[in-house]
Amino acid sequence: MEKKKVLVSGCYDLIHGGHIAFFKTAASYGDLYVSLGRDENLFQLKGKRPVFSEMERLYIVKSIRYVHEAFLASGMGMLDFEPDLMRLKPDIFIVNSDGHTPGKENLCRELGIEYLVLERIPEPGLPARSSSGTKREMRFPYRLCLAGGWIDQPWVSEVHPGSVVVAQIWPDMDFDYRSGLATSSRECAIKLWGNRYPEGNPVENAKLLFGAENPPGTKYVSGSQDHLGLLMPGINRLFYSGAYWPDKIDSTVDPSVCEWLSEVIHLVKLKPRPEGYDPLKEMHLEPSFVRELGEAGNLCWESILRKDIPGLGKSMTDTFLAWRKMLPNTVPAPVWEEVESRFLSRYPGAITSGAGGGYVIVVSEKPVEGAMKIRVRY
Repeated sequence: MEKKKVLVSGCYDLIHGGHIAFFKTAASYGDLYVSLGRDENLFQLKGKRPVFSEMERLYIVKSIRYVHEAFLASGMGMLDFEPDLMRLKPDIFIVNSDGHTPGKENLCRELGIEYLVLERIPEPGLPARSSSGTKREMRFPYRLCLAGGWIDQPWVSEVHPGSVVVAQIWPDMDFDYRSGLATSSRECAIKLWGNRYPEGNPVENAKLLFGAENPPGTKYVSGSQDHLGLLMPGINRLFYSGAYWPDKIDSTVDPSVCEWLSEVIHLVKLKPRPEGYDPLKEMHLEPSFVRELGEAGNLCWESILRKDIPGLGKSMTDTFLAWRKMLPNTVPAPVWEEVESRFLSRYPGAITSGAGGGYVIVVSEKPVEGAMKIRVRY
């Protein structure tokens, strides 16, 4: 008995386990033919070209054992496979649930071709994957500062040394610009390396980024905790004593620690800092205030390693209170009132993501209303 012809179409960029599982299931219905979108058509549809060229994608797909034949689509637009559908006259056209559209279904109905929608089911023991998710995870990460912020400025740490704790986080969403998540440093990094995490030594890359964002003559030097936090995986304690670069860096990429922190940290959106906002308009750099700031960073690090919720919460709140004493403009009255009433009174600890607003970072073992979740990248 002659096997049925099965046709699927798509971009098939960044081939992953989800693609293979889809091809395997589709091939169980008959000989599998794969129509791949051309680079130019994908550019017109999405405004950007795929990571791999059409010839490389074609080579990869042809090499997969479940594929009977693969070719570049003959048409253009959302239904770029239509001429191939007419030529091949397959018995079945298969899409996954994400790829289903009424246009595809109607075209198959008009041509008398069975239209089949498959759910995304990974192979047993493997995670579910999608190309969009894979591409998102390849993008440049963000940085979260949990305690000790501002100690990376020499004019602070020369008063009293101390630590700042930062975590590199996956770009699961686009955070607001000017929100204290090192977005301006991240923008500079994307100009250097494109929207992908660069290869090479993270500390050396951070030095390159620090220099690129702070050329000679820069009025307000962006602190190196931004650049190190963006480029060093996991969670890092940076110890400063009067210089732009830390004297010592302690790091952990222990999965159990990073995943614990991901579980207990919650972000609640505030208004971004206004244009022209000057957090340094008023300063009170008393040694006791700066010492409290630096010690909060040390407590934060030790609490994370112990998975100590009360200690982590205290370190974040202590940092926030030290900012309020040292640099009052970094904690404007409306921000203080909101954080105090909504978070400090209800959870083990909280801090804003940056001077003047951005997001409230809350530590809690329980869900926080209206919060979004982050994942530490390790």
